[in-house]
Amino acid sequence: MTLSNTSFSGGCQCGAIRFRAETVGRASICHCRMCQKATGGFFGAYVTGRGVSWTRGGPSYFLSSNKIRRGFCSACGTPLTFEQLEGLPPGQVELSIAAFDEPTRVAPVIQVNLEGKLDFVDHLAELPTAAEPAAWTAFKASIVSHQHPDHDTETWPPAGGDTN
Repeated sequence: MTLSNTSFSGGCQCGAIRFRAETVGRASICHCRMCQKATGGFFGAYVTGRGVSWTRGGPSYFLSSNKIRRGFCSACGTPLTFEQLEGLPPGQVELSIAAFDEPTRVAPVIQVNLEGKLDFVDHLAELPTAAEPAAWTAFKASIVSHQHPDHDTETWPPAGGDTN
């Protein structure tokens, strides 16, 4: 399966790295322990990007095994890629779904490596929700985000702005 609807853009949290994929393929959730640790989450969520280009900056890499390297932003730490070191066509890479400007366009369609799945993942939707205390609501209202917007920008950081 390949989705093409113009192109797909995304980037890291601070905006130092931006990417574009001409098309995307199968989006998946990986439950292996390496993906859990690499993303700091309960699983890794990736989609195959084809015709990938780095439109601002480029990732740094961590060799997580003899077969896989993982791309991330060295400025803010955002996980960006899962890349096989051999066997994939040039310009094809697994991109972190959450790094896309419109992650809903690349919703996962399959789960893999279920042997590493954490027992509680299937029950997250059953957890109770809590109303936010007034102090937390006020705190959130006072936050000034330094996160890059979910779209391409000519320059970043903005003139006179600091992302720290």
